[in-house]
Amino acid sequence: MADHLLAADLATRAGQLLLGVREEFADAEAAERKAAGDRRSHEFLMAELAAARPDDAVLSEEATEAELANSKRIGAQRVWIVDPLDGTREFAELGRDDWAVHVALWQAGELIAGAVALPAQGITLATPDVPAPAAGDGPARVVVSRTRPPAVALAVRDALDGVLVEMGSAGAKVAAVVQGHADVYVHAGGQYEWDSAAPVAVARAAGLHTSRIDGSPLRYNRTDPRLPDLIVCRPEYAAAVLAAVSS
Repeated sequence: MADHLLAADLATRAGQLLLGVREEFADAEAAERKAAGDRRSHEFLMAELAAARPDDAVLSEEATEAELANSKRIGAQRVWIVDPLDGTREFAELGRDDWAVHVALWQAGELIAGAVALPAQGITLATPDVPAPAAGDGPARVVVSRTRPPAVALAVRDALDGVLVEMGSAGAKVAAVVQGHADVYVHAGGQYEWDSAAPVAVARAAGLHTSRIDGSPLRYNRTDPRLPDLIVCRPEYAAAVLAAVSS
């Protein structure tokens, strides 16, 4: 199976597994539901990638210390970067659909494949063919966390004379821009490579602007997986967004 198809297949199937976990733990405490979702999706993705791409390394948010020690990802030519459950808070709240599964492939310095599954919406966005979003006909829509919108997002909203759209996980936010439900996503509150790798791959395939908030490129498979800030937006907004966050 080609890398693009494998990413889409694994993200979709992990999402289906998570829907089953959500149903199984519907009467459990939210913390128990979160833990079961994280663990089972991670175990599924690790097993499937080991079977399908045994020579590739894997970086997963839920990796154990032993898995990280044995991943040999630094110096590897191909590394799968996965978030088995992006948006555990939203996953744990029954009825919410703004959570995701991320599966991306990094090869020799670049993201070459990626998929973001939105299981509760029945959608998987995957490279290489991602339609460009249609332009909105109202004020710029800046998608932010529903619990902690960063100051830079508020600055962008003001600079664009826009409106805020509250949403959960990073994957769901980027997907909203890809799908044309929002125009800008800007984050500066701290993230890791697995939070953005697959969403950025999908966004780039859709022709969107992606960068750090200082305009520099997003780099993956670093020794330190922290990648704390991110801009994903329609290209016509990029200059204004970068100006707003640098002022």
